[in-house]
Amino acid sequence: MLSKKTKYGIKALTFLARQKDNTPVQIAEIAKNEHISIKFLESILLLLRNSGFLGAKKGKGGGYYLIKDPKDISMAKVYRILEGPIALLPCASHNFYEKCDDCDDETTCAARRLMTQVRDNTLKVLESNSLADIAF
Repeated sequence: MLSKKTKYGIKALTFLARQKDNTPVQIAEIAKNEHISIKFLESILLLLRNSGFLGAKKGKGGGYYLIKDPKDISMAKVYRILEGPIALLPCASHNFYEKCDDCDDETTCAARRLMTQVRDNTLKVLESNSLADIAF
């Protein structure tokens, strides 16, 4: 199941993508419009800023804004930053692979085969959608 952190991160990014002229938006405005706790949203936006998706401007007229064009923001990258691995099992992951302790043979493991298919299809959907695709 998708975490609230990832759900709220996607909602905040789409809200920012819809701003005219990439105008900075204060956290309180995003939180109010998207029904997200300000404190929780602060941590999410900081993570997205540190990952290179957002910029921040201090002072009057300040707030968060996108530093990349929405069409250049892959939802797979957003997902990995906010949620972590796309695969549901560590042995089915490309980027976060770990061998399962209870598995004698990965090549015959039915759970791994199934979860690899789930990963591949989920990845296909996430990689084929940019922030622009879902925001507009």
